[in-house]
Amino acid sequence: MIKFCKTGTAAVVAGALLMGGCQTTTQYIDSTDQTKNITAGLSNADFEKAADDAVSEMMASPLLVHPNATAGGRYVIAVSEVTNDTMQRISTEQIAKKIRVQLLKTGKFLATSAIGATKDKMVVDVRNLQESSVVNKQTAKGNNVVMPDFALSGKIIQANNRLDNGDQRVEYYFQLTLTNLENGLAYFESETVIGKVTDGSTVTW
Repeated sequence: MIKFCKTGTAAVVAGALLMGGCQTTTQYIDSTDQTKNITAGLSNADFEKAADDAVSEMMASPLLVHPNATAGGRYVIAVSEVTNDTMQRISTEQIAKKIRVQLLKTGKFLATSAIGATKDKMVVDVRNLQESSVVNKQTAKGNNVVMPDFALSGKIIQANNRLDNGDQRVEYYFQLTLTNLENGLAYFESETVIGKVTDGSTVTW
């Protein structure tokens, strides 16, 4: 009886160790790598690629070269609206933020946080307080807010199609437009398409 109990205990322990060995351990990944840890839904790597493609095209456009670029002149861009037309609950601010970051890193553009979808509440608060009696007028801010030259808008679209073998093809379209706010003309448009093939039972929302 005692021998049986020991054997049974050993079997339980061995089983627990075996099950534990099958579990995936937590580890860091490169969130910008599109070749590993691929998901059917949108990932950071997808947003990174869309932003990279858009900024590369913007930098190559002669219409977006400031006339005083050699003297340090830079166009100011405001984020208007990026619409989510996919089946997923995603933050469209993610793609807008990545584009803002990359444009600022080029040193050839500025992005406003006083106007648009990425408006900073503090900018508004400071402007509203500048006439307050509790504010030191010598430190007042907010009278020199620079108006943007361009508005960034766009849409993210998802299209699902069933393949003959039962698999599912998912395509995401990142469409972006830069509109000149002085004349209303679109000075730049781009579309990055990211396609994935996954099992037909995979849910993409």
